[in-house]
Amino acid sequence: MTEDDASGSQTSFEELAASRRQWIDDVLRPWCRQATLKQLRQAEVEWLDIAGRVDIQATLWTWTWERFDVLTHPDMAGVNESHEVQVTLKDGTVVQGFPDSRESQRGTLLLVPFGAESEEPQILGPYAVDDVAAVVLVPART
Repeated sequence: MTEDDASGSQTSFEELAASRRQWIDDVLRPWCRQATLKQLRQAEVEWLDIAGRVDIQATLWTWTWERFDVLTHPDMAGVNESHEVQVTLKDGTVVQGFPDSRESQRGTLLLVPFGAESEEPQILGPYAVDDVAAVVLVPART
């Protein structure tokens, strides 16, 4: 399947698909990593038109949290719950716990503190992506 472009050359479907993939990798995904929460929520409304028929949690919001690489895993959607992290907010507040992927929605992060095993575990947050300055892994406890 080909179509003539304005210069008269033909573009194959494979080239078109590769161009779309390149735009996602070079433009859309990096944009998610730096956009404000307000911009991200505006994009969320039109996401299927922008990104195609994809899971918004696996794309928009996972790519958003990639700005803090310890919060994501390349083979998983959402925030990575497998490691305790220390989050420093822009106001200087420091909190620590395990990210809760199910509860961390639409650009906000919730943490479960280490040892929170009661029937009603304490939850820290939500912390908006705009308010997070840094996230680092906490060394494993022995």
